[in-house]
Amino acid sequence: MTVLVDPAQWPRHGRIWGHLVSDSSLAELHAFAARAHLPERGFDLDHYDVPAERYDELIALGAELVDGRELVRRLRASGLRVRARDRRPHLHRGAGPPGP
Repeated sequence: MTVLVDPAQWPRHGRIWGHLVSDSSLAELHAFAARAHLPERGFDLDHYDVPAERYDELIALGAELVDGRELVRRLRASGLRVRARDRRPHLHRGAGPPGP
């Protein structure tokens, strides 16, 4: 059970964003996000959008930095990946960075 973060590379709202996922469960992901005080509005079905300036803190809390391909590979292997075509627009979509 691991929480993963990929390199921030998505510009939006004057920040650069990346993705935080779990390779085992959404419960693990939400528990980690709560410990890190990430806002619920940052959750997008299978990941949290996180700004680059939070990375040191997230890694100190136990997140593993992996490249984007590895993050998606492990998210798919976990069965938690929500494909783009399966996503429905939701209220905050479009306000944040693109998903993984």
